[in-house]
Amino acid sequence: MSERTPLLHYRLATSVNESELRSPPAVQTMEEHPGSHRGRSSRQDRQPQKLPTFFGVVIPTLLSMFSVVLFLRIGFLVGQSGLYQGIFMFIVAYFIISMTVLSICAISTNGALDAGGAYYMISRALGPEFGGSIGLMFFLANVCGSALYVLGLVEAIVATFGVPEDGVIVNPIYQVLPSGYWWSLLYATAIALLCLLVCMVGAHIYAKATFLIFLVVMFVLGTIFISFFAVGPHTIILPGSASPTGNQTGSPVSPTAANFTGFKIDTLLGNLWADYTVDYTTGNMMTFATVFAVMFNGCTGIMAGSNMSGDLKNPSYSIPRGTITAVIFTFIIYNLLSLLVACSCDRILLQRDYSFLRDINIWNPFVTIGVYSSTLSAAMSNLIGASRILYALARDDLFGKALSLAKRTSHSGNPWVSVLISWFFVQLVLFSGKLNTIASIVTIFFLLVYAAVDLACLALEWASAPNFRPTFRYFTWHTCVLGIVGCVVMMFLINAIYASASIAFMLLLLLLIHYLSPTSSWGYISQALIFHQVRKYLLMLDVRKDHVKFWRPQILLMVSNPRSSMGLITFINDIKKSGLYVLGHVQLGDLNTLPSDPLQSQYDSWLSLVDHLNIKAFVNLTLADSVRHGVQHLLFISGLGGMRPNTVVLGFYDDCLPKDRLIEPSMSTSQSTDPFGPSPVLEEQPLMFHFASLRGSSDRQDLDEFEDGKALGPQEYVAIIADAMKMLKNVVLARYFNNFDRAQVLSPPSSSPGKGAVYVDVWPVNLLRPDSCSYVDTCSLFLLQLACILNMVRAWRKARLRLFLCVEEGRSLRGSEEKLGQLLKELRIKAHVYPVPWDQQVALHWQRQGEWDKKHSADATKEEKKLSANEVEESIDDYVNSFPSNTTRLSDNYLSAVNRLILEQARPPPAVRFLYLPRPPADTRRYIAYLRQLDLLTQDLGPTLLIHGVTPVITTDL
Repeated sequence: MSERTPLLHYRLATSVNESELRSPPAVQTMEEHPGSHRGRSSRQDRQPQKLPTFFGVVIPTLLSMFSVVLFLRIGFLVGQSGLYQGIFMFIVAYFIISMTVLSICAISTNGALDAGGAYYMISRALGPEFGGSIGLMFFLANVCGSALYVLGLVEAIVATFGVPEDGVIVNPIYQVLPSGYWWSLLYATAIALLCLLVCMVGAHIYAKATFLIFLVVMFVLGTIFISFFAVGPHTIILPGSASPTGNQTGSPVSPTAANFTGFKIDTLLGNLWADYTVDYTTGNMMTFATVFAVMFNGCTGIMAGSNMSGDLKNPSYSIPRGTITAVIFTFIIYNLLSLLVACSCDRILLQRDYSFLRDINIWNPFVTIGVYSSTLSAAMSNLIGASRILYALARDDLFGKALSLAKRTSHSGNPWVSVLISWFFVQLVLFSGKLNTIASIVTIFFLLVYAAVDLACLALEWASAPNFRPTFRYFTWHTCVLGIVGCVVMMFLINAIYASASIAFMLLLLLLIHYLSPTSSWGYISQALIFHQVRKYLLMLDVRKDHVKFWRPQILLMVSNPRSSMGLITFINDIKKSGLYVLGHVQLGDLNTLPSDPLQSQYDSWLSLVDHLNIKAFVNLTLADSVRHGVQHLLFISGLGGMRPNTVVLGFYDDCLPKDRLIEPSMSTSQSTDPFGPSPVLEEQPLMFHFASLRGSSDRQDLDEFEDGKALGPQEYVAIIADAMKMLKNVVLARYFNNFDRAQVLSPPSSSPGKGAVYVDVWPVNLLRPDSCSYVDTCSLFLLQLACILNMVRAWRKARLRLFLCVEEGRSLRGSEEKLGQLLKELRIKAHVYPVPWDQQVALHWQRQGEWDKKHSADATKEEKKLSANEVEESIDDYVNSFPSNTTRLSDNYLSAVNRLILEQARPPPAVRFLYLPRPPADTRRYIAYLRQLDLLTQDLGPTLLIHGVTPVITTDL
């Protein structure tokens, strides 16, 4: 996204359908002048007709919420639960859906809303995984819901006009339709085809059809209210019972008639309290939960308007106003009708005749027409809603080519293929005939979608993203939580088994989409939530409360070129011990001479490298005029708050040519999950990573600043070490990790000298100070701590620590070993101590000392003795960490002898060595000599870490 495309993925007033249709060919655009009336009119003719608030939201929502419950279940509710509990049920149910309505209004007014309704809201807020799984379940719920209403309409038609299966015809005038499974399937197929034809023409015809049905339903509803006042009291014959309860021996005989009393206070008093009894249609005993579940089915149509979001003129305006209007209107109608029923109908009539509204109407067929009309409208609403959701799923490519056909639309923008697919699934569901069990699943699916909408709004609110500023402000995170809790409680109240199964199905879909679908560009709410929480806890991380007991390594690894540093990057990842791990890189350059920042384009390659190696690290790149200044930048600015690097790791400065391990097969296989299997991304790596070629390679043309192709010289390299120690950073120099293969090192062959064992060697003595054998200074303890941390990592847990104690003759070997063993025991470090005599090596050092002393005058000798006497008075730490003048007189013979000593003790050879790194000399002219001594000391040792610690990191306290 650039400055010229600030609204890359958002359209303020148009939908995708509209934008696709309005984009004419390039030639036509050039020919038609923007101000031409002809050009404008032709574009307007091609635009699909959009729906206003009343036709697109209010009417579909009203008809979906009324449906059959208004006509066939209002008496059931009052008759079983009484007026008080009935009104209480309505209040609870509408409270639950009102919380969801508030979330819908908030999301729909936060930017442009496109086709897909609830799916579009959830997917753009919670990401493709959550949105795709909920969207597919919402599609299935609408398909099954459409089939349910079709079958309900068929049952109503057959009950009125069909020939009874027992052959007893009550009204031979209009009971003419044959009945049976196949006949019912035929009627259902015909009704489904009628719904298909209306939806295939387009949303505009659907809106006209639903408007006609809305007029019919409102007229019938008006006749019902009039009938309570116009029809006088009379007796109504009750239908036959499906329950054998009344025929049991000793039980009372079921009544055969009940009274419509008109408005009487005695009737009202008799209907105030609950009287739960057996449902005469099923024979099951009713309870508060079962009645509430049946009643709640009539409140699950609040998404009918938002499903039409792609066909609305202004979704952000229409959805909140239309949905709230429909919810308030239905709540008033339901409660008013319940009050009129409780005042005028006998309790027996309400419990034994669910179609009593037809019997008390001024003309009985009115209610029958209302039932047919509302059911047909609900079937069409669910069918067109399912098609819009399927179209949105297909357009987002969450399921790949499986839904590619569903993307096709007509010239008017109607997704006719999605409508056909939805109708096909409805037809399949119709073959089941009876859907009493699926009815509960459909309601649970709808509730799950409502809970997901509340969760999406809650996540957006908690993330505190500046771009979440909906114009509808009558919501808080409290309303979202109440909506989620209410929906989940209702799911388990309706059917706990189906609720658990639907949640498990949603989680399964979520995992499948997460691993199979491509990365989307919608943004992930999880990233916003993580940012919000991380910022909060970073502010709570107070550096003034740091304690050595809770110290952990926080490492900055300086990487010159990742191609030659793969082994070191993975090894340092093992010793970070859940601490901060930053990959740092310095690119030489001057921003004043460059048109733009060259580092921005490199971050993707570095992050891909982090993903490829499966390490937990951050990336920090900087641009500087020298490597030393760049490392200083990174040491100053890396990290945030209490999470800042306390240890810097550098590669060793030597003349070894680096080897490209990024494209080498052995490196790829070592980083894969299976150490012995091929790497699946081996062939793609040259395309994934865009790093510079290594020095010494044939395709590298520039030689940087120095003749050997290095970006810095030895003087600058040692200066970097000195700078880090001045900043109180622990320093680690890593050598011979170019060929380090973690998988091969951790699984040596059983035929090796160690019989398959892995060893880690630790030399905690300053080998450049043979006149000091102290191993309890800060630096030595830091070595022990890092070796112990490596041994705590799961992959290195079977490795054995070997601690080598350098001793001279005349000193108690056993005493030193016991003292060190006691220290390790107090520090809870499990290691084997090996005393190593090094008299011959020390003799070489003192021999060189004597030769050097003979060349100087007696005054200089006295001065030096005075200086050394002062040094003895210093503390152990300062004495060992210092770099006095006699260290500069170390001979090459001594260093080579110590190097051979280390190699001789390594039987079998270790996986890695930890050596003591002394401070650089204070005299910068000695830097090159210091680096040469380190080079001789570690020559041919294999993977080696030279470590210098400056802060206490270990304690024996609790």
